Amino acid sequence: MVKEAIATGTTIEEAHKKACEMLGVDTTEAEFEILELPEKKKFGLFGGNPAKVRAFIRETPADVAANYLRSILSGMGLNNIQVDIREEDAGAELVLTGDDIGFIIGHRGETLDALQYLASLVANHVDESYYRITLDVGNYREKRKETLENLGKKMAARAVKTGRNASLEPMNPYERRIIHTAVQSVEGAKSWSEGEDLARHVVIGPEGGERYVKRDNRRGGSRNGGQRRDGGRSNDRGGNRGGQRRDGGNRSSRPAPAQPAAPRVLDDVSTPYGKITKK
Repeated sequence: MVKEAIATGTTIEEAHKKACEMLGVDTTEAEFEILELPEKKKFGLFGGNPAKVRAFIRETPADVAANYLRSILSGMGLNNIQVDIREEDAGAELVLTGDDIGFIIGHRGETLDALQYLASLVANHVDESYYRITLDVGNYREKRKETLENLGKKMAARAVKTGRNASLEPMNPYERRIIHTAVQSVEGAKSWSEGEDLARHVVIGPEGGERYVKRDNRRGGSRNGGQRRDGGRSNDRGGNRGGQRRDGGNRSSRPAPAQPAAPRVLDDVSTPYGKITKK
């Protein structure tokens, strides 16, 4: 993306300086092109033309996103925020520094994620190809990544030990990917995602499925097939003994049909925060 301004002046230097002022940059930050050379008046009275110069700067998607963030933060009363651009493959990381900007992170990074999403939309209107923008404040992203990795490993080890599944809170695709990667390092554990949209979350469980035996919470029931601690058999409602049903059948000979397992769909985590589609 090219941003330009055209100005005139008595000399080329003067015209160049005016054009850069219109762009809001220093003369060393902009390229320039001479459109017309200055001509002196004949006999000091007739004719003559001023110099005309075109000054321009080439803005990358990261530059556009950074300028957009500055305008938003300025509207929030934060005028002394510095935005450093760190170029990456197919994208850039924008690092914000300044006084009292911790509130930009928000609850578990929600505000930071929202600003990052908006900046990504703006950046992807510059070029036809996908350009990833990552926004960070006070090294929050790295600290959050470390926290999620520890959480994923801890929950995976617990799932292997207890044989039970555990559901985590809803997370964005980038954070779910961190959890999935951490779980893969724990032998005997696996993870998948469930839920839709904002409710999508990671479930961690043992390989091969849950292994625990569900407790029979019915009155008089127990996990040992109805055998009471005193050696007797528990009675059915209605006076039947030994598990014999009124129709002559036996409950123990007819196990309850197994419930079909819910489909488990892994995340599409090809990009950290989901691809921004240009409209």
